[in-house]
Amino acid sequence: MLPISTTVALRHPPFVTWAIIALNVFIFFFVQVPIAKSGGEAALRAFLTEWGLVPARYFVPGWAQAHGLDQDILPFITNTFLHGGFAHLLFNMWTLYIFGPAVEDRLGAVNYALFYLACGLGASFAHAIMNADSVLPAIGASGAIAGVSGAYIRLFPHSRIIIMIPVFFFPFFFELHALAFATIWLVTQLASGITALFLPPNVGGVAWWAHIGGFIFGWLIATHWLRRPRHRPLQPDEGKFGCCPDGRRNHRVG
Repeated sequence: MLPISTTVALRHPPFVTWAIIALNVFIFFFVQVPIAKSGGEAALRAFLTEWGLVPARYFVPGWAQAHGLDQDILPFITNTFLHGGFAHLLFNMWTLYIFGPAVEDRLGAVNYALFYLACGLGASFAHAIMNADSVLPAIGASGAIAGVSGAYIRLFPHSRIIIMIPVFFFPFFFELHALAFATIWLVTQLASGITALFLPPNVGGVAWWAHIGGFIFGWLIATHWLRRPRHRPLQPDEGKFGCCPDGRRNHRVG
């Protein structure tokens, strides 16, 4: 179930969203890939252990000292700009590209940038708390992006999301209510996160609780970051696909 577009109208180009995407792409191709090519898997693993989020670094006494690491808070942010592979990067950046612009448009560039970092922190703390014994580095922007998605649902609950599902190699497109999309997504994340709690602590996988924590955190704080309107309001004819500016279906248009 891949989101393709939303029905929310924008007033401004999403420069911050584009910048975040560009930064993630740059770090992957010009930092992570060169490290892996020059130093091999061991060098990349050491890099990810230092800059990724290893919960044991903070919750297991003596682990950080034994591995020559400080217990500074920086990895709670830096891990959100690292990715485990091209597919991981592509999916995360695509999701941000879909939901980020509408949230940025309503929060404003500065507020949105700070909000994104706050969601990254919230997601990281959620993952660390729920996986306190893990010695595996958690990496990826998905927790912060889940916070952006939570903000989108909070700000545009009646909007529509255009979804694509491949059926025997043929794309099938349909429109889904934003609340329905969020419910399906959150239920699957919760089910997977609860299942993961019963697995051995050092088995790699998806950071489900970073997704859940980021989404809930973003949903809770979204309205506190709304900027005061300094520009003209969106007009009724500025919606997309026959929708109102907030993304809800305008039945008068047809």
